[in-house]
Amino acid sequence: MGSVALREIRKSYGAVEVLHGIDLDVSDGEFVVLVGPSGCGKSTLLRSLAGLETISSGEIAIDGSSIVHLHPKSRDIAMVFQNYALYPHMNIAQNMGFALKMAKVGKAEIDAKVRKAAEILSLTPMLDRFPKQLSGGQRQRVAMGRAIVRDPKVFLFDEPLSNLDAALRVQMRAEIKELHQRLGTTIVYVTHDQIEAMTMADKIVVMKDGHVEQVGAPLELYDRPANRFVAGFIGSPAMNFLPCKVQNGQAVMENGAVLAPAPAELTEGQVFTAGVRPEHFILSDHGTPARVTVVEPTGAEIQFVVDLAGHSALVSTRDRVNLKHGDTQHLTVEAGRLHAFDAATGARLG
Repeated sequence: MGSVALREIRKSYGAVEVLHGIDLDVSDGEFVVLVGPSGCGKSTLLRSLAGLETISSGEIAIDGSSIVHLHPKSRDIAMVFQNYALYPHMNIAQNMGFALKMAKVGKAEIDAKVRKAAEILSLTPMLDRFPKQLSGGQRQRVAMGRAIVRDPKVFLFDEPLSNLDAALRVQMRAEIKELHQRLGTTIVYVTHDQIEAMTMADKIVVMKDGHVEQVGAPLELYDRPANRFVAGFIGSPAMNFLPCKVQNGQAVMENGAVLAPAPAELTEGQVFTAGVRPEHFILSDHGTPARVTVVEPTGAEIQFVVDLAGHSALVSTRDRVNLKHGDTQHLTVEAGRLHAFDAATGARLG
């Protein structure tokens, strides 16, 4: 078992409060990702769970038992850091088994656990090598192996892929997800990369300025973001935001351009911010005219920036359209895909 409960977690540095009463439940075996911009408090929350930070107030429990006053080594948690933290003078087997050695575990048991973890992570041929002889991805697997041999109730990952190149990050995302599916252990994972969050998590926790903005499954956050911040943070490329007003049941921009039918929850004359994901624009012959300002072919799709009623918007299409700067392209919005947010607070409407 490895369920985690956080209740009213607050953390202050002097007069500055950085975590503002965080509540979060992580089920046994769940892969939960904390995501948000730099400085949002996600790493502080993770380190508080690990015992590397002392919380100012609140309660942290694993399987219903409080761990707030326990030393980090007594919390039955294993942490994988961004910088690997391997001992350069030890070979891979020694690195992976070091924590067990410090815990006075017998050599035969250490060897068995190290070999089992190495087999899971495809590290068996490398056990006699030293960290300097491994690639970045292999070193990260060693750091993961060091956590696995401890057989903890909860794994914590603190931006473990940040030091890897783009191709290796994609590979390691798949390896960590596969590892989770194989072990079935609870994982709490911190990243600022929302693509990592979307592709790996069972549940995403979006944070901003020490607050939780929304918790939910990846597609739930993508399809029904709770507010403008979540809508803009989750999704790549990001959602477009356009000022609108309800007029005759339509979402109309300042110059009278009709964007799409307004959501039924809105009232006539209501001012709001319309959110449209780039892939939900439809190229048509009779939509709202927009002037093309930038064209970016990516291979799988074509992305292009338009001036839409005086506002910049990004459009994404898989159609092989021939576009160039200065062209006029008519756009409509796919039915039911217009998001509405309060113009003042950013909260979702409807």
